[in-house]
Amino acid sequence: MDTGEKTMKAALDQLQELGLKTMAASLEDFYNSPDFNNTGRLELISRIIGDEYDARMTSRYEGRLRKAKLKGCACSLDKCVDTKERQYQPDEIVKTLSRMQFVKDGMNLFILGPSDSGKTYLAKALGIAACRDYRVLYYHCEELSADLSDLRKHDYDKYKRELKKLSTIDLLILDDFLLHPMSDDTEIEVLYTVLEHRNEAQKSCIICSQREPKSWPGMVMQDEVSSNSLLKRITKNYTVMIQRSVDDH
Repeated sequence: MDTGEKTMKAALDQLQELGLKTMAASLEDFYNSPDFNNTGRLELISRIIGDEYDARMTSRYEGRLRKAKLKGCACSLDKCVDTKERQYQPDEIVKTLSRMQFVKDGMNLFILGPSDSGKTYLAKALGIAACRDYRVLYYHCEELSADLSDLRKHDYDKYKRELKKLSTIDLLILDDFLLHPMSDDTEIEVLYTVLEHRNEAQKSCIICSQREPKSWPGMVMQDEVSSNSLLKRITKNYTVMIQRSVDDH
């Protein structure tokens, strides 16, 4: 006579065959617990499906963090609050951004502040939070523009494929924008192209810089047209200014 063990073994084997290992382990643990016979069918189903779902969502999240180059980063939005050493302007902006509506709507965020003010920290914290629901990529701006410029010169087909990939990512983070002057026309052009393609695809960007927009022409070979084009795309939606106390060391 089948006491239930045979049926349970068959179910566990089937779950393993389907690749539902967490569900199988949860079902087996629950079957061997004293509460099993007193648990309703819907509660049992909900429990084992919930465990599998949580495991898969965690795996997806960690995979997105790894691809975003944010795996292991400890930045947290909980730490991005006003203190006597650091203030975020406008008021309540971090709270607003933490809802991730700007990513859903394909809006850009420009983070401006002096060196060591926490621009990168805020950008990474937003990127980490966004990985729960979106695909994210983090780059140093100079590295991306140099790599794309080199691809355009030596492998145009691969360059076009890379542009296409970048235009599909939900959130692109470009850190240290215009940290140093750009002296290569191609680097300026590919950076503009990335931003323009993402604008057309309604995909969100976070751009961090310590350079005031008024200084941008001097950073792009005194090219007012390129400077204005970049400015228009980067600052079109949200701007966060991080201010530090003069006593903050």
